[in-house]
Amino acid sequence: MDNPNYWPDFNDLWDYSDPAGTEETFNKLLADPSSSNNITYYLQLQTQIARTYSLRGEFEQAHKILDGVEERMAGDDLVTIRYMLERGRSFNSDGQPDQAIPLFERATIIADKIGAEYYWVDALHMLGIAASKPEQLDWNLKAVAAARSCSDERARNWEGALLNNIGWTYFEQKAYQNALKTFEETAIFYEDKPQHLNHYQIAQWSIAKTLRMLNRPKEGLAILRELEADGKMDGFTEEEIGECLLALDQPEASKPYFKAAHDKLSQISWVTTDTKRIARLKQYGD
Repeated sequence: MDNPNYWPDFNDLWDYSDPAGTEETFNKLLADPSSSNNITYYLQLQTQIARTYSLRGEFEQAHKILDGVEERMAGDDLVTIRYMLERGRSFNSDGQPDQAIPLFERATIIADKIGAEYYWVDALHMLGIAASKPEQLDWNLKAVAAARSCSDERARNWEGALLNNIGWTYFEQKAYQNALKTFEETAIFYEDKPQHLNHYQIAQWSIAKTLRMLNRPKEGLAILRELEADGKMDGFTEEEIGECLLALDQPEASKPYFKAAHDKLSQISWVTTDTKRIARLKQYGD
């Protein structure tokens, strides 16, 4: 797409692991008079500042900023798409998918109409997250097909994340053969992209876990040993090594891995909400 506002420079300044820091960066841009002189740029930037708040769970503030965008967007298609994406994400993250889904659906229509391929696939991807469980797979498959059809490389790069989502949908359905095939596709997608090494390693970990669920722990452990040799020891790898060793009837060998996993994963808030998981790590690590 030739529209220079399709991919404004601030898109590349995102650090999703640090939304507060990203907000600070964006606010500096917002203070530049040249930003306010370009209303499309300015309002797009505002939608992303709203996103920094929704990522921190501060939904009221996110919606307040988006209210201001809504008042001024005046039919600008690109701003409307990005407004709908962030309003929808705020609703969905706040446990209101019914409010989010119509926004994502409308965003797909407008983005497709104006050729904003990245946001088109993004909106389809969000439908794959917000939709009811029976519909998620269909939306993700549509999103993969869309990404593969795009001429914009940035839009095509959605494929890896979407394949990962599909793999985990199959996994949750206990359709482990389908999950394995999809995670293998994910790994192939990332394999020749050094900038996405972490995504490749996550795909490998996912393959290993799925192999264990298919009663093939020895094969899974071999993959995990490669991750261990590469230093990919983040708690999740140790946990899965422990599980594979346990499945191979090596409880003593598994203990240090379960202990290391417990020490690391018990520091991650979203993991600790799964009390049974944390208790299991402690039980087998002691």
